[in-house]
Amino acid sequence: MLDTTTTDASTMNGTNDPKDWLAAHAVSEVECLVPDMNGVLRGKALPAAKFLKAIEDRALYLPSSAFLVSIDGRYSGSVDEGFAYQDPDMRMVPDVATLCLAPGGGPGKAYVFADAFHMDDRPWMASPRHVLRAVLDLYRQRGWRAVVAPELEFYLTAPNPDPDRPVMAPVGRNGRSESVQHPYDMAALEQFEPVIRRLYDYAAAAGLPLDTLIHESGTAQLEINFLHGDALPLADKVLLFKRMTRQAAQEGGMQATFMAKPIAAQAGSSMHLHMSVVDEAGNTLFAGRDGADTEMFGHFIGGLQKYIPEVMPLFAPNVNSFRRIRPNHSAPANIEWSHDNRSCGLRVPAGGPTARRVENRLPGADANPYLAIAGSLLCGYLGVEEKIARSTEASGNAYRSRSTLPKTMEEALDRFAACDPLRAVLGEDFFQTYLRVKSVELDLFQSVVTSWERDHLLLKV
Repeated sequence: MLDTTTTDASTMNGTNDPKDWLAAHAVSEVECLVPDMNGVLRGKALPAAKFLKAIEDRALYLPSSAFLVSIDGRYSGSVDEGFAYQDPDMRMVPDVATLCLAPGGGPGKAYVFADAFHMDDRPWMASPRHVLRAVLDLYRQRGWRAVVAPELEFYLTAPNPDPDRPVMAPVGRNGRSESVQHPYDMAALEQFEPVIRRLYDYAAAAGLPLDTLIHESGTAQLEINFLHGDALPLADKVLLFKRMTRQAAQEGGMQATFMAKPIAAQAGSSMHLHMSVVDEAGNTLFAGRDGADTEMFGHFIGGLQKYIPEVMPLFAPNVNSFRRIRPNHSAPANIEWSHDNRSCGLRVPAGGPTARRVENRLPGADANPYLAIAGSLLCGYLGVEEKIARSTEASGNAYRSRSTLPKTMEEALDRFAACDPLRAVLGEDFFQTYLRVKSVELDLFQSVVTSWERDHLLLKV
């Protein structure tokens, strides 16, 4: 899994002058993006001239409470009440290498990701981009480079203005809505060609490294594969892809959702992560010259098996996420491993020694890509450091295997909070912030009376 991606003229490559690039592409407005705990893009939009000045004088700010916003838009507060009410600013420092066109936002617009820093230039370590960097630094210190390839599933749906009503499939080009499953069906995929073509055009303009697209098993469920490459740029691109997909769907009279389980009777949506590790020369560390798995590869899988049950809030970050992770629901509910067996949580795909990798099939499409990738790589890293042996390879239907994963968000957060090895690397700033946001979201959900309760309890109990 060597990185073969390239950069085209629509994106910065870290060496070009941003002023020249903005002028060459007639960019008049730049959206400066800061991903929050849920992967929601927060930040500021500013004129191109102001953006260039902000690069020069480092005087672009955002309230630190941006990392404390829960998924429903409310502030989750802070363990430090004084800090919460002061809400001091963070310094936003644009990562110029991420500057790219924003084709779905109209002409003359560009996107750039920004990193958050304290005023004394210390990294704001609650930031998901910094969290992923911290894990990647562990690899660099060992002379390794992590290579990843996300696979992202999502649904196209009819507009759903009333959240109390179920999500429905959209009307396709033939004037009908899908009512049965069409996995890998090219004719079914063609029904959404206008949206797909617009999405590919947007992605090409923004320099997203998209690979193949298929119709998945759900009604109007699609999956996009990204070309393998470095973890941080790919996490950025996953979030841009989500934004552009929603824009393309809306322009086609539809909506797009990356919710883990949007339709009760249909398959959930995942974000499978393919991972390999190479040395500084780009040689795989997961397969030997004889083509056999290396000891390191076995320990990497062993670390995933040991620590995934403790890091599940990074793979299943919402209450809805756990509706997807159930046996025989097109998502594994185990940490078994095997070669080319999709009922296992950890799959080693077919391929030659240079493509030796493991696929973590547990993260949902709703996961924050920075945190899901960081969690996966950290689990594998700890396995190598602690020399954790992987289990015996699973065979047959691994859905029948006993699950050691948390069953609910509440249990997952408790196990996550108690895992000291993860906490030591991810940092107390991140842990406190993430647990605060997720605990508030869980409390808000538990205060809601659902339609199931009204249907089955209102007049019967």
